Amino acid sequence: MNPELRKKLNRITDILWAGGVVNPVTYIEQISYLIYLKLLDEEESRRELQERMLGKQSNGNGKRLYPKQAERYRWSKWRFKSGSDLRDFVRDEVFRYMASLVREEPQIAEYFRDAVLEIVDPNVLKQVIDEIDGIEFSKLGTDVKGDIFEYLLTHLGQSALNGQFRTPRQIRTMMVEMLDPDIGDTIYDPACGTGGFLIDAIEYILAKYSGEPTEVPIYGEEWLEKRKQSLEEAKKQVPTLQTYKKGPGEKIPDWTILEKSIYGIDVSRQMMRIAMMNLVLHGIRKAHVKRGNTLSDMGGLSEEDLNRRYKIILSNPPFAGVLPKESIRSDLPTHSKKSELLFLSVMMEALAPGGQCAVVVPEGLLFGSSTAHVELRRKLIEDFDLLAVISLPAGVFKPYAGVKTGILIFKKPALDVKTDKKAKHRDKIWFYDIRSDGYDPDKIVGGGRPETPDKNDIPGLLEQWKLYKASRFKNPPGLEGGSLLPAESEEPRYWWTTIKHISENDYNLAAGRYKPQIAERIPDEDPAELIRETLNIEREITAGLETLLKDIDQQ
Repeated sequence: MNPELRKKLNRITDILWAGGVVNPVTYIEQISYLIYLKLLDEEESRRELQERMLGKQSNGNGKRLYPKQAERYRWSKWRFKSGSDLRDFVRDEVFRYMASLVREEPQIAEYFRDAVLEIVDPNVLKQVIDEIDGIEFSKLGTDVKGDIFEYLLTHLGQSALNGQFRTPRQIRTMMVEMLDPDIGDTIYDPACGTGGFLIDAIEYILAKYSGEPTEVPIYGEEWLEKRKQSLEEAKKQVPTLQTYKKGPGEKIPDWTILEKSIYGIDVSRQMMRIAMMNLVLHGIRKAHVKRGNTLSDMGGLSEEDLNRRYKIILSNPPFAGVLPKESIRSDLPTHSKKSELLFLSVMMEALAPGGQCAVVVPEGLLFGSSTAHVELRRKLIEDFDLLAVISLPAGVFKPYAGVKTGILIFKKPALDVKTDKKAKHRDKIWFYDIRSDGYDPDKIVGGGRPETPDKNDIPGLLEQWKLYKASRFKNPPGLEGGSLLPAESEEPRYWWTTIKHISENDYNLAAGRYKPQIAERIPDEDPAELIRETLNIEREITAGLETLLKDIDQQ
């Protein structure tokens, strides 16, 4: 993203902040409304040009978003208004019109349903509209439009809403790369928030179908500009630098297949809107993103939603919260009321045969001793292929959460384990301990953790994962859990243990429980000399006690 565009975005957020719209979630939502209206106007202009070139005329039969009687709702028709006329028209008429397009444009109608313009100062609204009007989105590449929204979302770094916050990019890209999604895979996040996992999965697929994808550091291209280095120079200087790939996806055979394979649900309408806009600006206009509660029988999900199964599930659901027993979905394989167990149940239930899931969980879920904890882990291990348990550093989600977390990577066997016991072919589970993720675990600067590119275990994990995957997940790298390593050995990062061993330990999945141990160093001193010294000390103690006893007897 060029510096001028970045300055414009900063001006927009500064204007809103000064105008009293200070909650980052709120002002990103408000900016989303206006960007969407500008995008729709540009799309209408594109359709008009296409019709003129083809020699056709609009007949108002629904092919156009703004038929003649509705042209006044177009951005280009009302953007010149000012004062309360502008505010009232956008708030009371434009939003209402967009929400009415249930039949013509159901996704747009869903986006604007219950939308409220919270920029109450007409002068602030006018300034924001003028700034956005200066951006010609149609002339920007999908990657630049996506970068615009990603830049705005960095403002969420210091905020959380109902336990929701953005998963750091280094964790998202790692999880996506491990699952390796492809075109045609249905991709789902049952607690999608701002849509980060969905976007990263899309970018991964686009890069896979690009002739010359670009490799980008997790810190962004600006990081290289500040260092005045090429990527090759930075990687040579910092071997542990984590990167990901981006590309236009010009080899995608059918863009519609990609668009229609994206599914996301979030309980917050604000988050749902932000996720939708994030996808739209990344070129995905027909994704299935909706507001709903995936945990509840009364969560607004249709029968189709409940029965749909997905090939790829990526998520970092909120950990806090307990649902009333009466509201919990009856089809979930747990009787718990804790949201973290319920979300894991949702993903286990929603996974298609042969599908894979990567989910962030609180560490307590891995070793909790309640009946619900143990039973859900038993089902996960016995009915699914649990490929890996990854331990994350405690500081990953700072500054807004310090809870220790882990990642579960699991797959649903292609055949039903209950009917065919041979369907589940694995008998080992891999553990990896990430101690550094490319950011300082303790410091907070400017609302985020400072970069430590030379301290990042994730690239090493991904290298070992490739080896593990090449063995068809039969030979996990590293030593067997509980092994004894020679004294002064380097502390292991990864190891494995058998399902039999785990089942004997109440299906405990805490990585440290199975970690190989390092033997204590044998002392250099002569054992005989140590024994003599000990005997001398014992004699001195005995002599002292005998003297003390004589003194007592003489009293």
